[in-house]
Amino acid sequence: MASEQIGYRGPTACAAAGITYRQLDYWARTGLVEPSVRPAYGSGTQRLYSFRDVVVLKIVKRFLDTGVSLQNIRTAVQHLRERGFRDLERMTLMSDGATVYECTSPDEVHALLQGGQGIFGIAVGVVWRDVESALSQLHGERVDTGETLVGHNPGDELARRRNRAV
Repeated sequence: MASEQIGYRGPTACAAAGITYRQLDYWARTGLVEPSVRPAYGSGTQRLYSFRDVVVLKIVKRFLDTGVSLQNIRTAVQHLRERGFRDLERMTLMSDGATVYECTSPDEVHALLQGGQGIFGIAVGVVWRDVESALSQLHGERVDTGETLVGHNPGDELARRRNRAV
């Protein structure tokens, strides 16, 4: 089953990303990280988040934990959204606390470190694998039927697609 056909309800997304439901709700209402599978259509509807949405939620959480302002995180997420969230698992996001930089090569990381200021980085591939692992222990939902999937690992489908592409 294609991972695009799997959605994760709010509590599952929170558990996998390590955030509170209040954070999730606020970030969805303010447009920081909106559920791409199914938004809330008023009272009683369940938001459904994609695997990538959950990865972005966890990235946002990591940036917040290191002191990056929500405004700077919004700018970074908007940049990722404009790129279509392509190649997330191969990128490193770096920050000096004020600005977030996208690095796709060791040379770019090295150039930032040469600046002398304190820099921290998030290897998105590591976050990707953390989310895969967490979601493999949690419940997903088939978008087409609403069927609950227990222990679905979205990485399995990604690995199959990568192998087919090679």
